[in-house]
Amino acid sequence: MLDLSRLDLEEIATALADQTDYEHRWLINPQTGEIVFWTTDGGIDGHTPVDLDDLDLVGIDPLPSYVWYQDMADFAERISDAAAGSRLARAIQGRGAFRRFRNELHEEYPHLLPAWSAFRDVRARRRAVEWLVDNSLVDEETGERFVAEHRDPDLP
Repeated sequence: MLDLSRLDLEEIATALADQTDYEHRWLINPQTGEIVFWTTDGGIDGHTPVDLDDLDLVGIDPLPSYVWYQDMADFAERISDAAAGSRLARAIQGRGAFRRFRNELHEEYPHLLPAWSAFRDVRARRRAVEWLVDNSLVDEETGERFVAEHRDPDLP
């Protein structure tokens, strides 16, 4: 089992959120916890192509976009400013929801950006830990303790 305190949860969360369709994969070394970025052209060192099957690493597959979408919906629903919540909720309807949400926050509600960042980041770190537990890289008790200690922050 890996030591949770030595893992880069933000990097794992980035891998779990990576929805791009390029010829790349995020991987984790199950012995060390090191995260590597593999591409078809440059392998894991950026220069030497290598087949994924030849690597003793665990692939980090992205979570579906609806998981990350729910963060925006929950944030819009839970903030105390009803007008801002309503506008943010409207912004996430239909295609381009992530871009519109980000634009609405930056342009109309920049004072909410720190709260959004804290909210999004704590959820992303929890998902990273849950992924580690699901892949038997961190024990369940450690994962449950982390999740219990990292609840959603209070929102303005």
